[in-house]
Amino acid sequence: MKWRKPCGNRAFLNRRGTVTIQQIKQRLQQVRYEEWNDILMEFGQDPRAGVQALIRQKERQFKREQELREDFERRMHYEREMKAEGHGLVAGVDEVGRGPLAGPVVAAAVILPEGFYAAGLNDSKKMTKAAREAAYDLIMEQATVGVGIVEAGVIDDINIYEATKLAMGEAVRQLGDVEALLIDAMKLDLDVRQLSLIKGDAKSVSIAAASVVAKVVRDRMMEEYAELYPGYGFERNAGYGTDTHLKGLEQFGVTPIHRRSFAPIKHM
Repeated sequence: MKWRKPCGNRAFLNRRGTVTIQQIKQRLQQVRYEEWNDILMEFGQDPRAGVQALIRQKERQFKREQELREDFERRMHYEREMKAEGHGLVAGVDEVGRGPLAGPVVAAAVILPEGFYAAGLNDSKKMTKAAREAAYDLIMEQATVGVGIVEAGVIDDINIYEATKLAMGEAVRQLGDVEALLIDAMKLDLDVRQLSLIKGDAKSVSIAAASVVAKVVRDRMMEEYAELYPGYGFERNAGYGTDTHLKGLEQFGVTPIHRRSFAPIKHM
C-alpha cells in the first residue's frame, strides 16, 4: 500500500506539547482511510516513538482491510459471471453436518444484496466463532436466506448424500424466486442454472455466506441438544466422533439424534 509522503511538520509543530499520545491514539481509532494522508501530514514527523508505533499499527490495519476487500471482490467472480449471463437472483448454497455421528444435516441458500460486504467472510470452518456469529447477524439482516434441515432418522432412511440434496433443495425453495445457483460440490434436481464448485465456500462469497448460516444454525441446535442429552459433548464437538462423544456412547448409549446407519453406532 502506498502512502503520500508527509510534506512538513507544520501541523504537528502547531500542536506540539498539547496533543498527547493517548489523544492521538483515540483519534487514530476513529480515522477513515480517506483521511489518512491528512493524518500523515499532521503526525507523520512526530518524533515520539509511541506516535510512530501507532501510525505503523494503523497502516497495517488499513493494509489488512484493503487485502480483505480485494479478496472479497475476487470471490465475487462467479456471482458477476452469472449476472452477466442475465441471472439477476444468484444464490449460494452450502451444507454443514455430513460427517457427524449425531444431529441433522443443515443446508442454507443465500442471495446477497447489491453492495453487500462482510470483511473476512470465508469458509465457515476457517472463521472463529465470534467472526461467524457477526457475519451471520449481518447476513440475516441484509440477505435473502433459506434453511433446510434433515434430521438423523431421515438420514438413516435415505443416506447422507440424498439427505444433503434434500436439505439443499428445501433451502432453495424457501428463497422463492431464484435464477441461478452456486453450489458447493453438489448438483441439485432443480430446473435452474447451476454451477457446482469444489471447495466453493472458499471461491464464492455467496457460498461462504451459506456455509456460515448453515454452521451457525447447526451449532446452535447441537448446543440445545447438549442440554437435552448431556455427557456427549455436543456443545463442543457438534456431533462429530470425538473421544468425549465416543465415551458418552459407551456410557449412556444411543440417543434419538444419533445416526444409526453410521459406524460405530450401527454395530452397537
